[in-house]
Amino acid sequence: MTSPMEWLEVSVTVVPEAAEAVAEVFSRYAPQGVAIDLGAGEEGAAQQVTVKAYLVVDADIAERRQKVEEALWHLHHIWPVIPAPTFTPIVDQDWTAGWKETIPVLHLGRRVVVKPSWREYTAQPDELLLEMDPGLAFGTGLHPTTQLCVEALEDLVQPGMRVLDLGTGTGILALVAAKLGAADVLAVDNDVNAVAVARRNARANAAAHQIRVLHGSLAEVGEPYDLVVANILAHVIIDMAASGLDTRVRRGGTLVVSGILEEQAAEVAAALVAQGLPIVERRQRDGWMALVAQKPHGNRS
Repeated sequence: MTSPMEWLEVSVTVVPEAAEAVAEVFSRYAPQGVAIDLGAGEEGAAQQVTVKAYLVVDADIAERRQKVEEALWHLHHIWPVIPAPTFTPIVDQDWTAGWKETIPVLHLGRRVVVKPSWREYTAQPDELLLEMDPGLAFGTGLHPTTQLCVEALEDLVQPGMRVLDLGTGTGILALVAAKLGAADVLAVDNDVNAVAVARRNARANAAAHQIRVLHGSLAEVGEPYDLVVANILAHVIIDMAASGLDTRVRRGGTLVVSGILEEQAAEVAAALVAQGLPIVERRQRDGWMALVAQKPHGNRS
C-alpha cells in the first residue's frame, strides 16, 4: 500500500495589493502552484485575501520552511502589512479541491471578466471573457495597478493596433489587448516562469496567433508600437525611460505605465517628459497610479 502523501500548508493573509508579492515568494518553493483565496464578501471586492502554498514533507522540508520564513521576513520590510506565515500539516488530502471553490470570477474594468478554468460562466454580449488559473507569475487581477491598466486599455486599444506589453507576468494585459482587437501583441518578460505562463494563457484563450511572448526586456524590442503598456515598478520605468523607452512608442502613439505609488508619480512623470513623452492622463486607485503619455507626431521613431 502506498503511504499517504504529507504536505505542509503555508498561508499568509494580507491586503489584496500585497497578495502577488507573497505569491511570488511562495512560488519559489512550491512548484505545484500558489492559491489566492479571496475569502468572503462581494465578488472581487475582498478586503483581505489569503495566499497559500503547499510544500511536500520530505527530507528537505525544514530547510524549505526556513527559506520561506526568511524570504517573508525580508518582504515584511518592504510591505510592513505582511504578517508571519502560518504552517499547517496536511496528510493525504486533495488540497486543491478546497481552495478551488474559493476562487471567484473577477470583473475588471467595464467589460473584462477573468474566470478560472473550473468555473462555469456565461459572458454577456459585450463582455470579454479570459480564462486564467492561479499560477506562478504576477497578474491575478487583484492588484489596483492591474485594474488601472485594464481600464486604460479598454479606452485606448483600437482594432488592428500593434501593442507592446513590457513585464507581461501572466500575460493578462496582453490578453486584454488581443481581445479588444489588437492585431499584433508582443508580450515581454525577463522571468522564464512568467514567459511559460503567458504562453499557456495565450493558447488557452485562443490568442496565440495574436500574441508573441518573448523572454527578455526592453533591449530585445527593436521597433515602435502603437500602444505600449508597462505595469512594473517605478524605478524600472525610470530606468527604461533612460534606455530608450520612447523609441518603442511610435509617433502619435501612447504609453501606459503603472506599478507606481502616488508619491513616486512625479519622479516617473518627469523621467518620461524628459524623453519626449508628455503625460496626458493620470489614473489613481488605493494609493497607486497609472500614467498615460502621448508621443507627439513630430518626434523620432
